[in-house]
Amino acid sequence: AGAPEDILGALYNAEDAAAVATPAAAGDGDLLESLYAADDLAAAISGPRRPAAAVAAAVAAAAVNEDQQQPSSPTSSAGGSSTRAPPTYVRKPEIPDDLDVFKNAVLLVDKPKTWTSFDACNAIKKAMQKLGVKKVGHAGTLDPAATGLLIICTGSGTKSIESFMAAHKEYSGTLKLGEGTPTLDAEGEVNESLPWEHITDEQITQAAQKLTGDIEQVPPMFSALHHNGQRLHELARAGVTVERQARPVTITRFDVHRDPHDKQLVHFYVGCSKGTYIRTLGHDLATSLGTTGHLVALRREAIGDARVDDAWDVETLMDKLFAAIR
Repeated sequence: AGAPEDILGALYNAEDAAAVATPAAAGDGDLLESLYAADDLAAAISGPRRPAAAVAAAVAAAAVNEDQQQPSSPTSSAGGSSTRAPPTYVRKPEIPDDLDVFKNAVLLVDKPKTWTSFDACNAIKKAMQKLGVKKVGHAGTLDPAATGLLIICTGSGTKSIESFMAAHKEYSGTLKLGEGTPTLDAEGEVNESLPWEHITDEQITQAAQKLTGDIEQVPPMFSALHHNGQRLHELARAGVTVERQARPVTITRFDVHRDPHDKQLVHFYVGCSKGTYIRTLGHDLATSLGTTGHLVALRREAIGDARVDDAWDVETLMDKLFAAIR
């Protein structure tokens, strides 16, 4: 276990904590990796850290439990004698009168730019502590440069985190052609420039269509995945590049259109499965067109049926929460 700043480091450029192996096919090490990558361990569990073996065992047990009990409806336990109530969704614009709902709740938050997912989670946690709710966790990381939907679960609602992480997701964003960065987004300095003026609108549309469906992605070096016990983004910052195995993902939608005022910019809307790196998808689109590129904007629009249109502005949510608590 690392210091808090080490955990925050794992958030760097991880569009989705689900970029690690799914629990259904993963071993204890992969399950523990998913928690560290997303900072769910620090956000969801209060108090001192437990030994890695104990955490891994608890995570494995929780994953099995989630396979058997879906959060969308009350489900019988293995013995059939008890049920678990589904969490209450707290959507804008009003806080429920009964604050006990936060003992088993799901909050939809619109994460602002520059905030880490942990920042948003920690802000909610301060309010929950006043209500006696100890567990707070988020269901999939957004990197600091991205905005959009972040699902934060409180109390017993944290048992729903894994199912949200496995859900289909939607993103919008903008790709800049002809300029590459090591991080594949605007967080890195441009270190590669290639011609892009020859690319037609039709070619962009056709290239996006070829990247739709079941494809394989190579995770970026600037990610929270591990290689021989060290995070890839740590190796990348040290100037080390290692071979990464391609992973299967599904792109259900990849709509693209050129900016009418700046032809170097391509706006997109993506529907995708768990584990998809949007930065990689944008870069793969550019390279398939014979150039390079990087994301200059990224916004998460939806996770499953939850949409950012129903999400709270963080500051508004905090103001209403503390007003209700007082």
